[in-house]
Amino acid sequence: MQTSHTPSMARLAAASLAGTAVEFYDFFVYGTAAALVLGPLFFPTFSPVAGTLAAFGTFAVGFVSRPLGSVLFGHIGDRHGRRPVLFASLLMTGLATVAVGFVPTYASIGVAAPVLLLVLRFLQGLGLGGEWGGAVLLTAEHAPAGRRGLWASFPQVGPAVGFLLANGVMLVLSVGLSDAQFQEWGWRVPFWVAGVLAAGGLLLRGSLTETPQFRELAESGQRASVPLAEVMRGHWRLVLLTAGALAVGYAVFYAVSTWALSYGTERLGVSRTVMLTCIMAAVAVKGAVTPLVAMLGDRYGRRPLCLTGCSAVALWMFPMAGLLHTAQPLLMFLGCLGALLGFITMFAVVAAYLPELYEPQVRCTGAAVGYNLAGVLGGALTPIVATELAGGEGPPWGVAAYLTAVALLSLGCFALLPETRPVTAAAESAAA
Repeated sequence: MQTSHTPSMARLAAASLAGTAVEFYDFFVYGTAAALVLGPLFFPTFSPVAGTLAAFGTFAVGFVSRPLGSVLFGHIGDRHGRRPVLFASLLMTGLATVAVGFVPTYASIGVAAPVLLLVLRFLQGLGLGGEWGGAVLLTAEHAPAGRRGLWASFPQVGPAVGFLLANGVMLVLSVGLSDAQFQEWGWRVPFWVAGVLAAGGLLLRGSLTETPQFRELAESGQRASVPLAEVMRGHWRLVLLTAGALAVGYAVFYAVSTWALSYGTERLGVSRTVMLTCIMAAVAVKGAVTPLVAMLGDRYGRRPLCLTGCSAVALWMFPMAGLLHTAQPLLMFLGCLGALLGFITMFAVVAAYLPELYEPQVRCTGAAVGYNLAGVLGGALTPIVATELAGGEGPPWGVAAYLTAVALLSLGCFALLPETRPVTAAAESAAA
């Protein structure tokens, strides 16, 4: 069985990984720029802390628009196929990201500058809200039951690749340019690079085929007329539980990737290069272990790994805060790595878990809405709340307490969700 599935599944997995990598590159490059330069360039009348908060506010807009994108593209995915979603969402996000690189600063056009940032960030989030559902269903609905967790995890590697690309470009620019050059034009380059990456992603997705499950729905006439209405009528409790369960993953990831970068450079005086290197190294390890964790999900179930990862996050937040405050590169790296390993223990299996929770006719909408609502709960507010809570001279214990509380909320939601691994999956996994 494995031999017949592997070639086509490998191509599908590569296409879905490449697409999510490009989309998340677009999303993350904005977060990095918000932490490093957008405050003084677009909110110069604010104090440094207030400017950073305002920049993180535009960052949060992308999360608010993601559920709207999941509704829009989820409708397309459930009515017209998973494949069109992959092209439309990638095109929208890519164009919006390139446009950010051309927005004049506050010094040139005044208040219109941050307004344009808000609009483009909204469009970024709209596109990303559709990307995840389409990419995950592309692999999950093609994969054999006993390897569904493994193959569906490859889109979950995409965010790590996108983060490394975004921050790698930022790191090269930070090292190669003076502060004045970086502030003047260097920060724009990563946004322009997004155009090249998006074009490559669109070419790679050109040969994709529609998923077997959607073809069956279309041929049998069982497609949902109004997918969102059916989700809200029959699955609203599931949507809320999945949003609450996944909130901790977003909170932890953006605490590490966005807030910690700002905290280290602005509060602790650590150089941009050192902070970016520490965070990138932790994200690289996280991306590398994602398929391995997903294989454990195929063998032992989705829910046990989610409960384990959530518990690990709750236990690690205070040690992470203490390690970050040392301003020692190795200790900061270990603090970030522990948090991300707990995070990926949950999110490696989520790509198989969420689609299995929903019926095929509303799967694109239901899974994407739950996933992206979690982004609003956990990702949009975390950099803002953490920046506020990190005041004072000592370690950021307030941030640790906040993240622990989110983890406990998510743990309760995971406890209320059922296991979904197909009964044949354990046997197939063992035989393979």
